[in-house]
Amino acid sequence: MGNTLVFVEHRDGEFKKATLSAVTFARQVADKTGAAYDMVVVGEGLSNVTAEAAKYGAAKVYVVDAPALKDYTDMTWAAAVAAVAKQSGASVVAGAATTAGKGLLPRVAALLDAGMASDIVGFGDKGASLSFLRPMWAGNVIGEVEITSAVQVASVRGTDFDAAEPTGDASPVEAVTVTLGNPTQRLVSFKATVSSRPEMTEASVVIAGGRGVKSKENFKLIEDLADVLGGAIGASRAAVDAEFVENDYQIGQTGKVIAPDLYIGAGISGAIQHLAGMKNSKVIVAINKDEEAPIFDVADYGLVADLFKVLPELTEKLKARKG
Repeated sequence: MGNTLVFVEHRDGEFKKATLSAVTFARQVADKTGAAYDMVVVGEGLSNVTAEAAKYGAAKVYVVDAPALKDYTDMTWAAAVAAVAKQSGASVVAGAATTAGKGLLPRVAALLDAGMASDIVGFGDKGASLSFLRPMWAGNVIGEVEITSAVQVASVRGTDFDAAEPTGDASPVEAVTVTLGNPTQRLVSFKATVSSRPEMTEASVVIAGGRGVKSKENFKLIEDLADVLGGAIGASRAAVDAEFVENDYQIGQTGKVIAPDLYIGAGISGAIQHLAGMKNSKVIVAINKDEEAPIFDVADYGLVADLFKVLPELTEKLKARKG
């Protein structure tokens, strides 16, 4: 069996920690199959990202550095990753199930004529013959998937694979030239969400608001508590649909999947679609007036109370404690 090839995600010259869950996945594949794992970095001006990628024990770090790859587009970067997979003889191509990973990896699978399993949370009991576990029906069912194509593609749910630690040895780096043809996509503009708060998928604390927050103006209560705790903000789909916050902050089956050390949900009923995105959080705190709200079924601590009274008081007490 050939090696596993891990797609390295990065932005603005910064290595994204989400990649490390895919590295852990690749290490576990290596333990099962006896093959090694490689990494692939795509873009332009990649020295910093490559140096970081080389710390995690890959047999080789492939680098595709070209002006045509400066701006991320799913199809162009997928073409580069697929070309490296072919050249390296990879049997498995993996990446994190992030926004970028969900856009790029299915296209890689199509270019390689490969089967794909998405949102992998573990492995089946098949020994060296790989099978993957993935959630279905909003996480109510865990399915076991076998891929029979020569090359297999997988996106890895970061909440279920620990971030890989550096190995201490630098991997060899190999520059690769690929033929991209005429790009069918181009970046017209990129509107970044600018915030001094940590990124939600990498934050240790997330404060989320739902429909019960009632308005965009009231969402400041969520933001104030997040700022005191040095955390990120999130939202349920209902809050996003009501335009309290941008959809970048949506948590759930159709949003982002998170597993912070502390999750506080205020005014969130706990629809199954939302629970699928946060139920692996280490400590879950729920604040809701409805004592029958489903979120209390998964909460470690629940407070049946009015969030408009609780959040300001909690924020002020935390501020006082911090001095």
